[in-house]
Amino acid sequence: MTQKVRVVVAKIGLDGHDRGAKVIARAYRDAGMEVIYLGRHQTVENVVEAVLQEDVDVLGLSILSGAHATYVPEIMKRLKENGADDLVAVLGGIIPEVHIPMLKSVGVDAVFGPGTPLQEIIDQTFSLVREKKAALAGQ
Repeated sequence: MTQKVRVVVAKIGLDGHDRGAKVIARAYRDAGMEVIYLGRHQTVENVVEAVLQEDVDVLGLSILSGAHATYVPEIMKRLKENGADDLVAVLGGIIPEVHIPMLKSVGVDAVFGPGTPLQEIIDQTFSLVREKKAALAGQ
């Protein structure tokens, strides 16, 4: 990619297990992405505000608490209301397979479960950004 990919990575809600999010943030940075790591215990408002202020290409959320069905649709709704739904949204954590269709229906582009190889996450994220930018350029 000719332009550096900008990413916000955040832990949403009361989920304090942030090791995976830190590993992903570091892997993205090592792959050449510009990473803004918000840390843990973020609110929907904090995440949306950061995405809007930082004008990112990717939003990476990590959720292990099971609250993805509550937080993710609200984040995606607010991003859309603010005209920022043109980014790539990826989600990592403990996500039951039966919830993935709902998450994709609200705008999540990819869901990565435990054990997904880092290189696969990086490659898929770059690919999704290229596809999204190409689709937007074609409009």
